[in-house]
Amino acid sequence: MLNHIAEERLRECPDAPLDPQALKDQLNSARHHTLELIRRHLTEFGEKFPAEACVNGKYPLTDNVEWTTSFWTGQLWLAWEMSGEDAFRQMAEKHVRSFGVRIASRHDTNTHDLGFLYTLSCMAAWRLTGNREARGFALQAAEALLERFHAKAHIIQAWGDLKDPEQAGRMIIDCNMNLPLLYWATEQTGDPRYAEAAKAHVMQAANYLIRPDASTFHTYYMDVVTGEARYGNTQQGYADDSCWSRGQAWGIYGFLLSYLYTGDKTMVALSKRLANYFLNRLPDDGVCHWDLALVGTDALRDSSSAAIAVCGLLELVKQLPVTDPDRETYQQWALKIFSSLTENYLTGLNEPGNGLLKHSVYHLASDKGVDECCSWGDYFYVEALVRITQSWKLYW
Repeated sequence: MLNHIAEERLRECPDAPLDPQALKDQLNSARHHTLELIRRHLTEFGEKFPAEACVNGKYPLTDNVEWTTSFWTGQLWLAWEMSGEDAFRQMAEKHVRSFGVRIASRHDTNTHDLGFLYTLSCMAAWRLTGNREARGFALQAAEALLERFHAKAHIIQAWGDLKDPEQAGRMIIDCNMNLPLLYWATEQTGDPRYAEAAKAHVMQAANYLIRPDASTFHTYYMDVVTGEARYGNTQQGYADDSCWSRGQAWGIYGFLLSYLYTGDKTMVALSKRLANYFLNRLPDDGVCHWDLALVGTDALRDSSSAAIAVCGLLELVKQLPVTDPDRETYQQWALKIFSSLTENYLTGLNEPGNGLLKHSVYHLASDKGVDECCSWGDYFYVEALVRITQSWKLYW
């Protein structure tokens, strides 16, 4: 399907940027609009959590299970930073206690997504408020995540029982976003094991998940006994040799997060390569199809991938020197995509439903979260909004 040859140069952003006043007006409107939606969701959700994706426009409400609950907690922390309204902080702190119970009981924690779960809830609480209980919960989660590291294969296993032959040795591109929990744990404790595992994993991700043309596999299998590479495939993309959009977006952002902790500039170069591939395959409105191989078709869009990519691009702009010839183009693309999401994908104040960012795709093959709001899309839209409109220190 894809011709995996040399990487490409970045194409120019096709639209002229908004003039400063028009951009300011759009962003101010987006902040008011988004905060109003989050207020409504806070009232509706109470102490429950939205499920991974909407069903017919509405999030089913759940207890603190699955891999996505922290995306709602993360929105609450971001809303508190935007507004200063104490209701957001109070509910986020209740969530922190829920995450403490979850890790203490090891309830639904058999996943590498402990990074997502505890970064956006407990690490964020520690960074923002100095909550020492939250710090302790996050360190427990880091220890549980470290248990998933296969020393011979140098990877953190994505899902399932570590002894399950169906899952053993599988790494996925999403895990790059989970590594900050490990780096942070080393910073907090002085124990090098956490960061060493994270560094080993991200190097394997760079070596095997990225193809020569800078497209990515979703998943890759390593032999946990010999450490040898086996094969790459997809779990949620169109085909094993296509390029799942959300995976590419995780890569753009995730390699940069390792750079922030390690100072390894090859991670920035990798992010640039992945960003170029992603941006060169966008439709006219800047919001990607659910798989990048499907550009030029009428395939469904995945707004959640677009929102993740905006955050990654904005971080990339921060980390590139002003002399980098592509830096301004990345900034223009980030603003274009964000503007398109705001104008065409954000749930209206008078629309039914309880999500933020419409037209995401969770898992097409299983008909799960198809053309719906997804919890991570909502979170990353709000993170992008905060990044663009105010000074912000990462939770990651």
